[in-house]
Amino acid sequence: MNLYVSNLPYSISEEELEAVFSELGVVTSTKIITDRETRRSRGFGFVEMESEEDGEAAIEELNGVELKGREIQVKKAIPREDRGGGNFGGGRPSRDY
Repeated sequence: MNLYVSNLPYSISEEELEAVFSELGVVTSTKIITDRETRRSRGFGFVEMESEEDGEAAIEELNGVELKGREIQVKKAIPREDRGGGNFGGGRPSRDY
């Protein structure tokens, strides 16, 4: 199960994040999203747990927990293709004259 983790402390490493989540199950990957130019953390990331049960346990136990002075939010990640949107035309109908 892939989890979206927000409000992360900017100083946390992927290894530290993995250590927190691995207390609740098997972590298969962690990824902290960084700014392309500065390479600094953007304060959110993803943790992939080996099973659905491990992921649910992580959401239950870690959502709202304080980590390095910040209250993290943990929820099931929504796959990119299912997020909706993508209508870059601003919602205007096309004009085919």
